Amino acid sequence: MTPTIIPLPTACRFTGAAPFKLTARTPVVTSIRHAPLRRVAAQLAGRLGLAVAGTAKGPAITLRVEPALKKSLGTEGYRLSSRAAGVTIRAGTPAGVFYGTQSLRQLLPPETEKFGVGAAVGLAVPALEITDRPRFGWRGAMLDPARRFLSVAETKRFLDAMALHKLNVMHWHLIDDQGWRLEIKKYPKLTGIGAWRAESPVYGNREVGDGTPYGGYYTQAQAREIVAYAAERFITVVPEVELPGHAAAAIAAYPELGNRDVPGFAPTVSAHWGIHTYTYAPSEEVFEFLADVLAEVVAIFPSTYVHIGGDEAVKDQWEKSALAQQVIRQQGLKDEHELQSWFIRRVEKIIAAHGRRLIGWDEIQEGGLSPTATMMVWRDWKWAEHAIAHGNDVVMSPTSHCYLNFYQVDPKGANEPEAWGGLILLEDVYQLDPMPPGLKRGQEKQVLGVQGNMWGEYIPNAANLEYMAFPRLSALAEVGWSPLVRKDWADFRARLEPLLARLELMGVNFRRPRPGE
Repeated sequence: MTPTIIPLPTACRFTGAAPFKLTARTPVVTSIRHAPLRRVAAQLAGRLGLAVAGTAKGPAITLRVEPALKKSLGTEGYRLSSRAAGVTIRAGTPAGVFYGTQSLRQLLPPETEKFGVGAAVGLAVPALEITDRPRFGWRGAMLDPARRFLSVAETKRFLDAMALHKLNVMHWHLIDDQGWRLEIKKYPKLTGIGAWRAESPVYGNREVGDGTPYGGYYTQAQAREIVAYAAERFITVVPEVELPGHAAAAIAAYPELGNRDVPGFAPTVSAHWGIHTYTYAPSEEVFEFLADVLAEVVAIFPSTYVHIGGDEAVKDQWEKSALAQQVIRQQGLKDEHELQSWFIRRVEKIIAAHGRRLIGWDEIQEGGLSPTATMMVWRDWKWAEHAIAHGNDVVMSPTSHCYLNFYQVDPKGANEPEAWGGLILLEDVYQLDPMPPGLKRGQEKQVLGVQGNMWGEYIPNAANLEYMAFPRLSALAEVGWSPLVRKDWADFRARLEPLLARLELMGVNFRRPRPGE
């Protein structure tokens, strides 16, 4: 027997004893002096319609941090014990306690998601013992407001759904050819010009423009609000500042950042999807610009990592630019691929000066991979093997399993909304093992985790985003958390039904799998 929890816990034992029954007087008990723990208690109490207290005379839900447990449970593991006398969640850190509360939510009927005083009164928690910790430390989801903007409220709702699944990284793709979405105070044109495109491709007819201007951006205050909201749910927001390619929006705002010495140079914020040629010039002016931008970015985002993209940097302009060719000769580089590597290493030094680490898509290895960079693998598993062999860490996000902007069922006759293309079934996601085969002893630690991506070209709004993400992101959450030996497709499908009912009550859109899927 397994609990109706996604992701599935590491170990669970039903004791067969009497369950714990919640009443209107059941408190959530924790140390009032421990601010992070008190916030976790307040979230749980608010959801269940209960009160927070420092002590209790009778049955209670008790949350405790016991630092010694970090040795056995790590920084995100927990122990949950339920019996008639109460529920106790213990962990080495507040994060672990928080993940224990997410499991407790799923042990209760979905109706507890109806907020209000006494929402959980009269309900029961089965008597059991859970010991749980994640398989991977990076369990991520990527949002792409650069193509299709999401409001602060919509982003927060997505973070709520991530938290339920014990996902802990929101990769925020804020910048691309089609829009610059973050306020940079030193360069106001980035949002004054770069955040707005003349039109977008028509939904359902991607070769035709809709004639409607489109844009939006997050002020730094709004970005900090989202970062704080995520942190309260133990989610780290990793910003992406795309470079050296996918730079049309930035260069449209400040043309001096581009390769002005190439024929036909006339940058605009792109109104079309696809890969574009506008790439930052390898000039000192550009590195000064990027240093200024990154200084403001790291002041907003406390994450260890800053994502720099590095993907799909078309070399056409560098091939034709006299300045780029001069830099190649002066630096003793072989070609434009090595120029990109040189460019990214320069940026990595800027990031390192702020005490942060660089992560980028797997193209950052073209021309030579920095020994201290982390690679996000999307194209081919061989790049994971390449990076790991050179001592680099990787995050697995292969197109074959993790691109949740692909169709999730054959669209022929299925009345599915338009998607990028491809086909990734729910079971395809679930069957992923992010660990590349053939690793040597100790190399497993270089695989930081797994991430699902929702590229926004064919995701027109938040409802469609949620429809494309869930329940495939539910499956990926189990891939990232649960032990490989515990995974069971039929069991997951049975546990999925109450989770979908819970998401529905939370106001999250999703695609309900058909029988047999």
